[in-house]
Amino acid sequence: MKSVEELMAIKAKMQDKVSVRTSSGEIRVVVGMATCGIAAGARPVLNAFVEGVSAEGLSDHVTVTQTGCIGICQYEPVVEVFEKDKEKVTYVKMTAEKAKEVLEKHLKGGKPVTEYTIGATKL
Repeated sequence: MKSVEELMAIKAKMQDKVSVRTSSGEIRVVVGMATCGIAAGARPVLNAFVEGVSAEGLSDHVTVTQTGCIGICQYEPVVEVFEKDKEKVTYVKMTAEKAKEVLEKHLKGGKPVTEYTIGATKL
């Protein structure tokens, strides 16, 4: 059993990561975390977005959440980016490294990384 002080320290350390997943920013990043997504490597992708948004100080503008099956299992890990008054962008076959690039170019720079989108994938 942890002491109250230890638990409070853990809570303080994790608070910024929790707020990233529950804030009401203008941009919402949704990572598919059904069993197919997790098996394909979605957990490191989710972690890269959560940690990157927090490290870059974007928590007021960007919300990172997870969802179940998005329905395109062959393209997992899948990440959807929703921005107010813009079309949804669906990224496929994501990795933690690609997530960092999407964070820099799309979430910070405003330009989707088209080569990672479902539109660039040969269906």
